[in-house]
Amino acid sequence: MTPFYATVARFYDAENRDKTDDLALYSQLAAEYGDPIIDIGCGTGRVMFHLAEAGYEIHGIDNEGAMLDRARQRLSQMPGLQDKLTFYRGDVLQHDIPQRFKLVLVPYNGLMHFHEQDTQIALLCRLRALTDEGGLLVIDLPNAGEAFATEDSDALTLERTFVDPETGHLILLQSTNYIDRITQMMRVTWLYDEVTADGTVKRTYVPHLLRYYFYPELCLLLGQTGFTVETVYGHPDGSPFEDGCERMIVLARPV
Repeated sequence: MTPFYATVARFYDAENRDKTDDLALYSQLAAEYGDPIIDIGCGTGRVMFHLAEAGYEIHGIDNEGAMLDRARQRLSQMPGLQDKLTFYRGDVLQHDIPQRFKLVLVPYNGLMHFHEQDTQIALLCRLRALTDEGGLLVIDLPNAGEAFATEDSDALTLERTFVDPETGHLILLQSTNYIDRITQMMRVTWLYDEVTADGTVKRTYVPHLLRYYFYPELCLLLGQTGFTVETVYGHPDGSPFEDGCERMIVLARPV
């Protein structure tokens, strides 16, 4: 099976063009903590380019070459940022990154790709080693409580529509999902319906597996791996983490 992000890389930037609500938070933290900064699971560089354009030195790592190819293609058209951006391809658990960072970012559901507890602990230990003693780790996740409170449904949900700038084709993104509340795993199937120039529809079918985290669980994992939670937000605007909030954005310091 083709890896998920290799399949969706061509859609990713157009699909997430409106995903900007977290960028002000990262700018605020960058102003407070400084650089260098690293983005774990950086993809096509959505967060990285924003911070680099503000003058910060930022590194990013991702194990999907198709996503990084698109990031490097964009960088090739922005020569003024060449000395601000560094991309690594590989597994963050194994890749040699010979420095520490003032900010370590795991944006927009990135931790959900780590399913097993031993891998989660290994990852957080690795992030502890990458975090400067006076630095900060930021993890942005959905509020699992809200997701688990919803009723399961087999209905196909229209998530969004967007235009692929490379082809001009309309894309209808739909999904079905199921949450296993014992394992905390969400099995989601994404359906990208591409309406071509002659009106026919080409469907791309992409299954995906993600793991939810609850706040006490994440606090325990962080405590076991050398971090202490400083604060948690329910939205990138700094709103409190409480019943009904959309996100769980955890800011943790090295112990």
